[in-house]
Amino acid sequence: MLLLAGVIVLAGAVVQGSVGFGMNLVAAPLLAIADPILVPVPLLLVSSAFALLPVLRERSHTDWHGVGWGMLGRVPGTALGVAALALLPARWVAILIGVVVLISVGLSLLAWRPRPTRPALLTAGMASGTFGTAAAIGGPPIALVYQHTAGPTVRSTLGAYFAGGSVLSILALSLGGQVHADQLLAALALFPFAVTGFLISGPLRKVLDAGRTRPALLVVAALSALALLLKAIL
Repeated sequence: MLLLAGVIVLAGAVVQGSVGFGMNLVAAPLLAIADPILVPVPLLLVSSAFALLPVLRERSHTDWHGVGWGMLGRVPGTALGVAALALLPARWVAILIGVVVLISVGLSLLAWRPRPTRPALLTAGMASGTFGTAAAIGGPPIALVYQHTAGPTVRSTLGAYFAGGSVLSILALSLGGQVHADQLLAALALFPFAVTGFLISGPLRKVLDAGRTRPALLVVAALSALALLLKAIL
């Protein structure tokens, strides 16, 4: 079971290490089937530590200004996500978020050219906090804002943003008494697989950086929305 879970985490790490996000998209549903105890806390711990690796690898490209504005928007967005779950059926929230992400991807393919300006980052951070809290897909809003940015900047900036967001989530779970010693051990056992996936993603970066980062971002965002819709409908 540990080997199976490790391979799942490795696959998610390859996606996020090369594209900039997507680990939870790949790993969360499969780990929930393999062993539900691995979701969400152990995976959150692994993804939080993993998010720092792209920052360390490409730290000179990190847009810290963008990270700050995105995190500022994430705080009220998290509150909105909690409110959405309290006021609306979780299924309809998931469907709404999935549709919004797909529409955003469609607009990006047609004419929409978002840029990481302060208003855009605040809005994306708020959407990311809302989507991540309500449906566990917080990556697409921030990724779409950076879709016209160079690959190294995308990966390192998203990594820094996800690390900060994960720390907030872990602190909240800890205060709620939901983080236990066995979950920490599970995260430690899975982290070497994440590091292996990160190393494998190194050569793939060169492939994506040759003008393929934006298509990869859009594909992963669309797949995350489709997976969310499928889960909600079924």
